[in-house]
Amino acid sequence: MKKPQPAAFRGNIVVLDDEENMGKILSKVLSLEGFHVVVFTDPKAALEYLAQTPADLVLSDIRMPGLSGQEVLARIRQLGLACEVIMMTAFGTIQGAIECVKLGAFDYVTKPFKTDEMLLTISRALETKRLKEMNNALSEAFNKGPDGKDRPKGWELVGESPSMGRVREIIEKVAPSNSPILLTGESGTGKELAARSLHNLSHRHKGRFVAINCASIPESLIESELFGYERGAFTGANQTKIGLIEVADGGTLFLDEVGELPLHLQAKLLRVLQEHEITRVGGLAVIPVDIRVVSATNRDLETLTREGRFREDLYYRLNVISVELPPLRERREDIPVLAEHFLRLKARRHRRGEMRFSEAVVDALRGAQWRGNVRELENLVERLVVLSVTDIITTELLPEEFGRPRPVSSSMDGITKLALSAQAIVEEVPDFRVARDTFEREYLEALLRSCGGSVTEAARAAGMSRRNIYDKIEKLGIPLDIIKSATDTPPPTTKKG
Repeated sequence: MKKPQPAAFRGNIVVLDDEENMGKILSKVLSLEGFHVVVFTDPKAALEYLAQTPADLVLSDIRMPGLSGQEVLARIRQLGLACEVIMMTAFGTIQGAIECVKLGAFDYVTKPFKTDEMLLTISRALETKRLKEMNNALSEAFNKGPDGKDRPKGWELVGESPSMGRVREIIEKVAPSNSPILLTGESGTGKELAARSLHNLSHRHKGRFVAINCASIPESLIESELFGYERGAFTGANQTKIGLIEVADGGTLFLDEVGELPLHLQAKLLRVLQEHEITRVGGLAVIPVDIRVVSATNRDLETLTREGRFREDLYYRLNVISVELPPLRERREDIPVLAEHFLRLKARRHRRGEMRFSEAVVDALRGAQWRGNVRELENLVERLVVLSVTDIITTELLPEEFGRPRPVSSSMDGITKLALSAQAIVEEVPDFRVARDTFEREYLEALLRSCGGSVTEAARAAGMSRRNIYDKIEKLGIPLDIIKSATDTPPPTTKKG
């Protein structure tokens, strides 16, 4: 029976817990989900490691000998590390976990925790980290407007096209208010970036910006995620948990894909907007909250309202001020600027040097349809960075839908190509094993170059073992000079019995 293959690499996680068995359990669970996990029982050793090795996320216990979870969080922030932090707590230290959230931790989970809830919290934390990195990188290059003046601190959206200028003007006017904002537009147009701009430009900028995607959370979990729950509220609720609305107190709550919110929760959200208070699931106490709600959707809420799938009173409450984000195809002058910046961002992430597009690639990007908008552009640029074996990205790497010409023999003109018979075409198709080996060789060579020649990093990125990488290198005849890391010596050969 074949063993299940590990998931694709999703990030680096440091687990800090003085209980050795807890660390082993988390390492096993998270490794199967595609994470590279390093476990520590000593907080000081973990901090020394983090100071030298980049991590995407830290899972830290609250109560530990030597340093507490609060002190670990404070040290991480003092070091200026970009990782997100999730606290792990038992019932007796929940208040300490809540204080950590107020001090900058992303969230907390209570022991014993459910695996699906833990993974959901981790996924949200990593998506938040990804967006922060993209926002920071974009802000570095686009901190000035076309008039040469500095933009207001905290501006997130990029683009100097007239349509983006109108969006910017509206956001700058409404950001200081507390009125609910509804952001509309196609998927991938930058609605979350607009929401972050609204938060950063408001008087709430020192508070938390809490984002939740209403479509990505199972209906059975979304109420407890938003409102929290009291101990004993339902089977498995062994500890009290605060919800995201409560976490956002004093800041901004961003509800992405709000049209997917179940009807019974729409009524509860309406009460939050009207009364500025919540009640946890299974609780009786009324908890006041001071939040500004920004929601977003790529669906027509008016149509959903007429069909009875979205509450009319909630629609009007959310839609006090509406801002529509234009699709990328309607602001083509922004495409080269966005592409160049994504190129710098992805090249840095994959440890490549300075890279650039050929003029033909820029022309192809400018003329594409971009049904996935800015998100599609970002993903394509990352693909091009990984696949390119030189510092210049050329049209040969573009998908055919972007106008990349199919390679043909220079001796064949158009009429000859059209005259090819089906049999001749079949004869030109390589054997499956040859095609597979060719693809694997090109993929691994590009991957190793993008990882600076590090077999360890390539193995993590591909979700493979180092042994498997070395076997492929030997089998496919990949040049050994690609491997540059002195620490990446081949593992000892083992006999197969």
